[in-house]
Parts: sequence; C-alpha cells; structure tokens
Amino acid sequence: MNLGEIKEYLKQHENKELCRFITCGSVDDGQSTLIGRMLYDSQSLFEDQIKTLKKDSQKNKNLGGGEQLDFALLVDGLASEREQGITIDVAYRFFTTQKRKFIIADTPGHEQYTRNMATGASNADIAILLIDARKGVLTQTKRHSYIVSLLGIKQFIIAINKMDLVDFKQEVFKQITKDYKAILPSLQNYEDIKIHFVPICAIDGDNITSKSANMLWYSGETLSTLLDTLPITTNTNQDFIMSVQYVNRPHLNFRGFCGNIASGSVSIGDEIIVLPSLKTSKIKEIITPNIKELRPSKDSKIQSSKNASFPSAITLTLEDEIDISRGDIITAKNVEIPISNAFKAMIVWMSEIPLNLHENYLIKIANLTTNVTFSQIDFKKDINTFEEYPAQTLELNDIAKCTLNLSKKTTLEIYKKNKTLGSFIVIDRYSNETLAAGMIEEILDAKSENRIYTQAERELNAYIRKNYPEWECKKI
Repeated sequence: MNLGEIKEYLKQHENKELCRFITCGSVDDGQSTLIGRMLYDSQSLFEDQIKTLKKDSQKNKNLGGGEQLDFALLVDGLASEREQGITIDVAYRFFTTQKRKFIIADTPGHEQYTRNMATGASNADIAILLIDARKGVLTQTKRHSYIVSLLGIKQFIIAINKMDLVDFKQEVFKQITKDYKAILPSLQNYEDIKIHFVPICAIDGDNITSKSANMLWYSGETLSTLLDTLPITTNTNQDFIMSVQYVNRPHLNFRGFCGNIASGSVSIGDEIIVLPSLKTSKIKEIITPNIKELRPSKDSKIQSSKNASFPSAITLTLEDEIDISRGDIITAKNVEIPISNAFKAMIVWMSEIPLNLHENYLIKIANLTTNVTFSQIDFKKDINTFEEYPAQTLELNDIAKCTLNLSKKTTLEIYKKNKTLGSFIVIDRYSNETLAAGMIEEILDAKSENRIYTQAERELNAYIRKNYPEWECKKI
C-alpha cells in the first residue's frame, strides 16, 4: 500500500460516523466474550493478537476450558479479571465497519462494580444489555437497565446470549422477551426508548455478524446490522453552549477561552452571553485543534476557523474584554438557561462511604466545582420491585431522588435537555473520592446563599444532635 492509498484509507475512516456503545448485564452473561467475538469477526485484530489469543485459550483449555477460542481474553486485561473470569474495570475497545467507527465500553456485571458500569454508560449512544438464556431477567439486569435509562440512552439492544445452552429454543427467547418488556414501564423516560431483541451465541458467533443457521425462526437483524443502522441522536441542531475549561493567556496579545462545545454550533460574529455574569460580546475568532499553533507567539498571526459545532474542542476569542473564569458558560445570546442554586436530581451513590445529610460536599457540574449539601432524600428506589420508599442515607449502588443546594448560583439545565449542564459528580472534600453521580430532573427557585460550616462547627453540631437532640433548633 503506497502513501496515497494510506491517506485515502485514513480519509474514508475519518469521515465515518462515530458510535459509542456499552455492553452490560449480570455476572457471566458474556459481555467480554461478545466484544471479543465482534473484534475477531470484524477483522480488527493484528496477527500477534490472534496468536496470543490462541496461546492463552490453549492454557485455559489445559486448565479445563473448552475447545473454542476464549474471546473474553481480548478484553479482560487485568490479571484478576483473567483469574476470576469476570470484568472489574471498564475496558474500551475500537473497531470499524463499512458504515461506522465504534468505541466499545465493556462494563462489569458484578454489583460491587456498578459504579464502573455507570461511568462506561455516561457517553454511550447505544446500550447492549446481555441476558443469559438460562437465567433470564435478574436484579442486576434491572439495575443496569434503570441506570442506562437514567443516563438518557434511547437505543436498547437486548441480546439474549448462550442460546446454545438452551438448545436454541424459540420459547425461551419469547419468555425472556416477555419478562423484559414487563419492566419497561418502570424505567426512566421509557416512552422514548427503542427496544430490539436479538437471540445470540457470542462464543460461536450466531446472529453477531451473520444470521444463525441454528435459529431460523428469528427473522430480525443481526447485532452488527443493528449497530450499523440504529439512529444516533446528536446535539448539532440545538443552541450553542460551551463550558469554559481553561483560560489561555500565553502573552498580553492573546486571551482565549477553551472548552468543548456541549451543543449546537458557533460562527465568527455570533453574539454570545456569558453566564452567570450576563455579560455580552461577539465571537472574534474560533481556533480549532487542526490549527497548528494553539499557543501562538506574540508576533504570530492566528489562523481561525469560520465555525465549529458539537462536539468540537475549541478556543474562542471575543471582541470585548470580559472577565470569564473556568466553569463559566458561553452561549448564544438568545438562549435562556436557568441560573439557580437548588435542584432535584436522580443520584447513583458510588461509594462505600454512606451519605450524611449533615455533611458538606463538593460538586462538579461541567467545569465548575463548588460546595453542595443534600437537604433531603425525596425517595430511594428498590431496584428489584422499582418501588419508592423514604430513606435517611444512601449506600453503595443505591439509586435515589434527592434535593441539593449549592453554595452559589450557577448555570443549570435539566439532564434531558443538556447532558453537560444537567449531569454532575459529588466529591468528598477531604479525600477527593467520587461519591456519587447525578442527573438533574428539576430546577428549583434559587435559595439564599448556603453557609459552609467549618470543621469545628460541624463537629459541635454533630455532638449536639447526638447528646442534646432537644437543642437541635439552637445549633450553630
């Protein structure tokens, strides 16, 4: 292949649509095996990877494994994952077809690692939920389905795996399909979700890239065809919104505001407004990563693009000198975005440290980090029955709706409208551990500024609550 052919090949792949998807399910449902099989069938593996796979599979065979290639070994990279035969961390893999480029997130099925699954699902366009044909719909299947629906993924592929272990019976497929449809009304925004059921055998490749001769009763599309054709929602037609990540000030003659476009597009000359300060200006220049000189010297001329759109990373310069800091929002002038310090959100608690309603935490929304308190837990979700019940704390893997108050007013948006401004993480202010992830569902009227207590005041208040509850109204 000469240089011209290489450039043409790269150009073809550069212009393909990018699709992100996750695989999730319960323990040992076959997520890693499915991804390994897809990488193998799409010819995305190098010769040395195939040789290593055959060698490692032979080791497993000698230890009592089957005759086939163990495709899970292509994805499970940690030694502990290979030893236990489970996925612990999120593994990202890449492959391409004639129509699309794919980024795959192989997420863990074990309940202990649900937080890793939520992380992998946060940027996905499609969710493949695997169900073991022998076990049917399990509690972890419900938990993953609910989290995926919370994160706004609208395309679900329910892959009923290991059909070879139930003799490829259509009755088993129909029963699991019926059982899964029964939980749909309990998911978030289920009216917007599109469900596709596919019976597969990941280890043998049945209904992965080609139709299975063992399941002639199935008339639907293969898994690969669905991934190539399902529509992907984008933010290109929405209003321009960008959260400032970094203020680039290499010298006195240049001041740019860097960040990723959260939605919409922007052009030179567009009128913008900065939130929450409400200062206005116009776009002077748009510098994109394809410009060689991202940190121009004092005497150099800046090359700029005429426009940019979601999800580009850009640097903007403005016609006016405005005080803009990390975490501020630059948006089109006619866009109305709420500014408040109180909201209700769905929370996925991701830490073994339980929630303390009397504690102060840090919250990171887009590129802004500030203080936050939980004023109340509206309800906690029973993931098995989907019932709601009261609670005073949250523990690992709990899902709940909570009311939160920020220490200052900031730009907020409902998650369904904008993922960047509507999602956040809660951080322990001392250990810097990520405690929870959240999606804003309702923005409340702004409250008076929240006071952040000192450590001594918090300890005194805790002592009063414990030993003198009748003094609660007199606490500091």
